[in-house]
Amino acid sequence: MNHTLYKNTKISYSDNGKGSTIVLLHGFLENKKMWTEYVNLFSEKHRVVTIDLLGHGESECLGYVHEMEDNAHAVNQVLEHLKIDKATILGHSMGGYVGLAFAELYPEKIQKLVLQNSTSKEDSAEKKLNRTRAIKAVKQNYTTFVSLAIANLFSENNRERLAKDIEKVKTEALKTPLQGIVASLEGMKIRKDREWLLQENRFPVLLILGKKDPVLNYEESLSQIEDTTVELISFEDGHMSHIENKESLKTVLLNFFE
Repeated sequence: MNHTLYKNTKISYSDNGKGSTIVLLHGFLENKKMWTEYVNLFSEKHRVVTIDLLGHGESECLGYVHEMEDNAHAVNQVLEHLKIDKATILGHSMGGYVGLAFAELYPEKIQKLVLQNSTSKEDSAEKKLNRTRAIKAVKQNYTTFVSLAIANLFSENNRERLAKDIEKVKTEALKTPLQGIVASLEGMKIRKDREWLLQENRFPVLLILGKKDPVLNYEESLSQIEDTTVELISFEDGHMSHIENKESLKTVLLNFFE
């Protein structure tokens, strides 16, 4: 297993292929294994690095709160370790929040940025309250919380069609330690608003949204890219475009990377 240390905490990663670097960052309750099919495809022409964020997959927990900045510094530690100066970053959901934090902290290292089913907006007061409730719920019944949380990421009309895929995602999610879940919820709850990064036009940005995303309101998500050069791709499904819209997403991403 490949790993490096950030603040004496083990950060696990994979490194495949040659060419310009693409870094793939998973979302909450996910890990780097979610990208396997995409790594196989992208590494034909690119160097592809996947990273387990703090308290997920094979990366250790750092503390009670995993701020998006902590994760961004951990990502930078992997890039330093691999002697990578510049990369395109693709983040799914929470991975997008980390990608934005990385873009703020290390702007010179960003080639392009993809926010997949993610947002530059901070949590609303209601969302912050929901995160606090989620922390309480996962402490009370870990398995039920994780199972429900995963099913609720898919659009309703896909839940039956993709039942096998959903079970696979749940199996991986249930490997996430309680501390990793709580620390990430705390970190997402206090993350900064970074809409200004989408206005600045420092590097190309692609925003991928699902019109029936149960987690991110579609119309609200559109408001962050008004009068910007951000490229938008919208799918008809939910929060898990890499599963719900797999083949279309592969084409979209390959085009953007080129």
